[in-house]
Amino acid sequence: MSYLKALAGSNVVKVIPANGSASGLQANGKGLKVVCGNHQSYVSDGAWLNANTPFTFCQVRVSPSYAVMPNLGGNELADALLRVLPFTDADDARPVLQCVKVVQKDGKLTLIAADGFTLGEINLDFEAGEAEALINRDDVKGLIPALRKAKRVKVSFEQKPDSDNGGLLAKSLIVDTELIKYSLPSHEGSYPDYGKVFPSDFIATASFDTKEAIKACQSLLAIWFDDETKGLYRPLTLTVADNKVTIEAKEDRGSMVVSAETSGEAKIAVAGNYLIKALRACGGIAEMKLASPQSPIALTVDGYRCLVMPMRLPESKAVAEAEAVARETEAKAEAEAETKAETKPKRRGKARQPEPEVKPEEVAEPEPEEDREPVAVA
Repeated sequence: MSYLKALAGSNVVKVIPANGSASGLQANGKGLKVVCGNHQSYVSDGAWLNANTPFTFCQVRVSPSYAVMPNLGGNELADALLRVLPFTDADDARPVLQCVKVVQKDGKLTLIAADGFTLGEINLDFEAGEAEALINRDDVKGLIPALRKAKRVKVSFEQKPDSDNGGLLAKSLIVDTELIKYSLPSHEGSYPDYGKVFPSDFIATASFDTKEAIKACQSLLAIWFDDETKGLYRPLTLTVADNKVTIEAKEDRGSMVVSAETSGEAKIAVAGNYLIKALRACGGIAEMKLASPQSPIALTVDGYRCLVMPMRLPESKAVAEAEAVARETEAKAEAEAETKAETKPKRRGKARQPEPEVKPEEVAEPEPEEDREPVAVA
């Protein structure tokens, strides 16, 4: 793009395969001849490519008539990808979770993304057939701005032998617009069976404005300053009851109430950053469903749903202090018992047997000296 912008002399740029008049690589048909006014140059094969260049395919064509029969709207597909993209994992150690899963089935095109803690899924009306592909998050990021400008979009799946991989079939997601054809390669791997994660039975539901909930979460997370936990990673407790959702910070540091239409009662804790990410993806009025304190939070709105994994409910400050006093008292009692055991005198050797009691009548009187017989002494 920088090269084309730097060309001067005419608004028309001709880019054609180099002919035999060129030298080197161009003479063998492995380059391009560029003509723009008085400017003429040759671009060799592989120019501007480096180790960071993605292995994607883009075909540009100019046609005076409609060449694409659309099956999706460009903005519709761009919005759908934008809502699931935040749920992909940025960690290179988990390449499968770095992808957006695209599934065609039952007349729907389903987009799924998950990072192990949150999950987003959206369904779009589509044509019949069955196919799927895993598209890397970086390819999706580059596709979204182009879809915003495209007037007609056709999405399809392609399989063809890959000569660089022993002739095995390579999957691709094909996105056709009026001017550009995008071929996004599918990543090889098995995506987790995410369907089992969605709860089926719920004990409480609440419908509320996500914008109000996001403001409440951000204000509560901003008042902590005396621990090492990152601001957005701190836990928040959600309580659903009496036509309101109460959002509380830990240790009674603050709470805010969001008006809602509720049914049932439930309480659950969640990391602040995960909850805010899901609320932003939903937008507008969303319905929150709770199954138990240990089950994921389900948020749904207009064919879109996402999950947020819960956290262990944080203990209140009063309960924590009471438990600490009880543990300290128990430790002191054990220490005193050990001290008494160490200071008590210990007996050594065999215990002395008590002497038997002798009655007075059993004691023999000594004989008088005159009655004793003399004993000879040598």
